[in-house]
Amino acid sequence: MSQINFKLLHMFIAVAENKSFRQASEQLNRSQSAVSMQIKLLEDQVGAALFHRTTRRVELTAEGLQLLTHARRALGEWENGLREIREVIDIQRGTLSLACVPTIAATILPQALHAFQASYPGININLRELAAEDMLDCLRRREADFGIGPEMDGSTEFQFAPLFNDPIYALATRAFPFRKRSAVDLTELSAYPILLNSKSAALRSMLERALATRNLQMKIKFEVEHSYTLAALAGAGLGVGILPKVALPRPVRKTMQALPIVNPTLERTVCLVSLRGQSFSPAAGALTSVIHKFLKPRP
Repeated sequence: MSQINFKLLHMFIAVAENKSFRQASEQLNRSQSAVSMQIKLLEDQVGAALFHRTTRRVELTAEGLQLLTHARRALGEWENGLREIREVIDIQRGTLSLACVPTIAATILPQALHAFQASYPGININLRELAAEDMLDCLRRREADFGIGPEMDGSTEFQFAPLFNDPIYALATRAFPFRKRSAVDLTELSAYPILLNSKSAALRSMLERALATRNLQMKIKFEVEHSYTLAALAGAGLGVGILPKVALPRPVRKTMQALPIVNPTLERTVCLVSLRGQSFSPAAGALTSVIHKFLKPRP
C-alpha cells in the first residue's frame, strides 16, 4: 500500500470517469497497454479488483467505488495544498507576524502597513508592540518573522539592518529655562528632574554611557511605560522627558519646548531586526521592502 502514488491514482480516476481504458489512455496521452498495466499494479497493491471488465464496458467494483471517493479527496487535498503554497509564493494569501517597538508602531509604521495592504490585501499581519528586549525574545522564540527596533549592543545572534537614525530629544514646558533655543547640553540637562520610559533599555544604556564619560548623574523623578504618558507628565511640568524624536507629540504645543540633546549628540539607529541567517518568506520580504521605502524619520 505504501507504494501507491498520485500517478497511479490519477490513472485510476481517468479510467473510472471515462469507463474506458481506451478513452483514458487518449486523455492521459499514454498507450492503452501502459494504462492497463498501471491499473493492474494498483489492484495488486490494493489487494482487490477495482474494475469489472467486459468487452463492452468497464465498471467499478464495490472496492473501486470506495477507492474512487478517497482518491478524489486525496488528489483534491494535494491540489489545494499546491495552490496554497503557490498563493504564498505569489504573495496572494498568508499571515505575517511583526514585532515592533511602540514608538515606531504608533507613529510612522502605519503608513508603511497601509501601503503594503494596498498591494497585498490577502496577507494578514499580526503586529506585536514590544519593548526592545521583549522584541528580541520574541524573535528568539521565532514568534515573529522580523522586528523593528533600535540597534542593540552585544546581540550577536541577531542582524540589524539600519532604517534611519532617530535623535534623542528633551521635552519640557517653557518653565525650564534651557540656555539655548536650538539644543540642550547633557550637562545642563543633568540639573533637572528627568522623566524616562522604563522600557527603553537601549536609551537608558546610551544615557548611562554618556553620563559616565562626563562624570555626571541624572535625577530620575518618574519612570513610565508609555511615551504618551511621559509626554503628559512633561506637559504638566513634572520634569524633562527624554525620548526619541519620532515619539515627540505632534504638534508640540506652544507652551512646550522640544530640543535635541547635544554634547554628546544622542541618537538611536532604528533597524529591521532578524535572527542571523534567517530567510524571509516572500511576503515578509515584500513587507521589508515597503518598510525600507516608507519608514523615515518625521521632519
